[in-house]
Amino acid sequence: MRQMIHRLLRWMLAAAGLALLALLCLGLVLACKGYCLYRQALGSCSIAEKIEEVHRTPGFTPLEKLPAFYIQAVLAVEDQRFYSHPGFDLIAIARALWNDLLAGHFVQGGSTITQQLAKNLWFTQEKRLVRKAAELFMALELENVCTKREILELYVNSIYFGSGYTGIGQAAGGYYSREPSGLNMAQCAMLAGIPNAPSAYALDENPGLAAQRQRQVLRQMVRRHYLTQQQADAILLGGKQCFSRPAAAPGRLLRQGA
Repeated sequence: MRQMIHRLLRWMLAAAGLALLALLCLGLVLACKGYCLYRQALGSCSIAEKIEEVHRTPGFTPLEKLPAFYIQAVLAVEDQRFYSHPGFDLIAIARALWNDLLAGHFVQGGSTITQQLAKNLWFTQEKRLVRKAAELFMALELENVCTKREILELYVNSIYFGSGYTGIGQAAGGYYSREPSGLNMAQCAMLAGIPNAPSAYALDENPGLAAQRQRQVLRQMVRRHYLTQQQADAILLGGKQCFSRPAAAPGRLLRQGA
């Protein structure tokens, strides 16, 4: 009996070793293919050319002309560790992998703002592992070439908001008929949430779903200590800036990224 148990344990260890070796080989293959895809994309259009392309987008808005509250809302829902990670977030990736395994399919990406920028500017939205690997290499290149402030500015000016609006300038003008600097807190929270699923949250298509997403954004801001729950409730009730400033000083994150 003891020999059978020992033999079974050896088989299990051998199987686990083979499985680990297979995963490592698969990882190396994906990394190699992803690197080739990254080099191909970068060769077709350099980072400098992409930056110029975004700057030429109608409605481009420099970061200093955006409400600090909007920036805080974006960071709260998209990438809470934006200023501390090197382009990828291992905690977010691990959480996303766990949720994907539980669901049996892709339900969460774990991508940072830098990775999302890489995807938006160079790659497709298709959820493929090779594309994710290429996106990671491009994110590292972006972090090497650009400052955090530049990456954030490129991101908010290149994301899609639905209804044909690309970038925060077009979205503010299209949805609210105003410049981004004139957005109130409720509008900032709304626009911070739409790019997560622009076809679902477009204001002129699904205002009810957009309002649900706005509440999610404010809840996340409360969790990240940008707001108190009372302040979040006041924003929803008033629909306008009804107090002097949020719980966290508006300039805090912008100074970190300077």
